[in-house]
Amino acid sequence: MKLKEFDKPSYSLNGIEGFPYGAEDGSDDYSGGDLSFQSMELDPCIATNELKISVGTWNVAGRTPIGSLEVDLDEWLNLKNAADIYVLGFQEIVPLKTKTVIGVEDPKVARRWNQLIGRTLNSRGAYPWFTTPMQNSIPGGHNGYLGNPHSEDRKVYNKHGGNSMTEGWQIQEGEKYTLLASKKMVGIFISVWIRQELPRKYHVSNVKVCPVACGIMGCLGNKGSVAVSMLIEGTSFCFVTAHLAAGEKMNDKGRRNHQVAEIFKRTCFPRTPEDRYSHPLTILGHDRIFWFGDLNYRLSLEGSSARRLIVGQDWKALQQFDQLRKEREGGAFEGWKEGDIEFAPTYKYPASNCIKYSGGHPSRSGKKQRTPAWCDRILWYGKGVKQLQYFRSESKFSDHRPVSALFSTQIEIKSSSTGLIALHNMPKALLATDHGKSKRNEESKSTLLSLLTKDKEGS
Repeated sequence: MKLKEFDKPSYSLNGIEGFPYGAEDGSDDYSGGDLSFQSMELDPCIATNELKISVGTWNVAGRTPIGSLEVDLDEWLNLKNAADIYVLGFQEIVPLKTKTVIGVEDPKVARRWNQLIGRTLNSRGAYPWFTTPMQNSIPGGHNGYLGNPHSEDRKVYNKHGGNSMTEGWQIQEGEKYTLLASKKMVGIFISVWIRQELPRKYHVSNVKVCPVACGIMGCLGNKGSVAVSMLIEGTSFCFVTAHLAAGEKMNDKGRRNHQVAEIFKRTCFPRTPEDRYSHPLTILGHDRIFWFGDLNYRLSLEGSSARRLIVGQDWKALQQFDQLRKEREGGAFEGWKEGDIEFAPTYKYPASNCIKYSGGHPSRSGKKQRTPAWCDRILWYGKGVKQLQYFRSESKFSDHRPVSALFSTQIEIKSSSTGLIALHNMPKALLATDHGKSKRNEESKSTLLSLLTKDKEGS
């Protein structure tokens, strides 16, 4: 969706001015703008500190975790460059069969993954991190740290049931990392871990989760997303792990784009009376947004040609045919950022501990001859984010290779207790207009306006 130039690119939404369609100089490299309104009580003196966040994604092909995976996790988590926060997204932690898709959620597999992650982060079992969840609960699906982060009586509050289903544990003596939130929806699973010192140093609050199922019939959880929202001091974060529609046909890409739009529209983090600061209601209301998972975007290239480029490790040439790159240039993820891909496609490998891609030769068995692709991706949106690393690991546990990215990001340290209500970082794909495609873009504008209206009314 190409942006057009306007003499005065502004928009009005119930008194909020300045939703630009492009940069003021008429260029198309507008990054989304700083769309915010502030309380008059906000202290203008805002300091910033830096955090390291590791984001990872892995489609584990329905396989149950085993103890020997700790070596693979060690490589994937890149513990030599330890982060303050680890946000890990999994897909297919259970086989996507009828029983698991429409049946009752079984927390056992998610618990086993959390145990394995906890042992790996905490020196492979050196510390007894996995303890009984706190029973203190807060109504409304709220899960997070409340109260003064520097006080001795600070507790982790936890809410079970409904759509919250996060799991919070008391910090144990000797731990390096503790589990802040986790949520499973069929095979999609997110697990968020923080360094023990972090909630003692900063105010971490309003940790919330929201699953969106948009698979079979548009409502089952074989495809969709799980998002986690949180505030660290004055900066809001949203982490969205997703598993989108598979397939190499052009209409399959359209299904993926539709699911992305549904996730944007249906992800919501309700505010509660206990919220200490005003909290974003939608994905786009956050300051820093990370979207990652088995996004399933493929290469629009014949299989043998793709394999020749892979053998030659010509990643730049191969990326010219990458569907997600084109969506970032003018589609579902317009304006989003991704680091340089300097690693081989992550899909598809045989599940039998193989280093060669599946297919490549005519199949007598009738199996699909898939073209290798970068299905597993990590994107981000928002200012104050710098990617330090972007790599794939070589675990042969699954038909996908796990992918990880390390980020450095800024957080705002506010001296006033009155927070900033932010409506930041709107992707150009949702802000753009093209009179030649008025119907499609009017729908995009309508979606954006409804999201912003929801965020504003909630504040």
